[in-house]
Amino acid sequence: MLLSKEYVGYLARETTKRLVASEFIETKNPQAVTEKVHAAMLDEFGLEDRINDEVRVILEAYSDEMRNSGADYQEMFRKVKNELVRKYKAVL
Repeated sequence: MLLSKEYVGYLARETTKRLVASEFIETKNPQAVTEKVHAAMLDEFGLEDRINDEVRVILEAYSDEMRNSGADYQEMFRKVKNELVRKYKAVL
């Protein structure tokens, strides 16, 4: 993840604070909303890490074939990652 967990926590607090202040949401427990926003942000920001992990697993399964054919790991990584991004309809 490109952002630290502390910074994501800060973003969640600020987002909740601004949503409540601008009356987009109404809540009696802003702390609970902040926790849910924080969890959602961590999940979303971690999506690229999960996709990268899946790409590594896929490429590891084909490592012998890639070595025999002389395929470039970085190029294959990019291609497989783009396919997974399309599959999951992710925005990175």
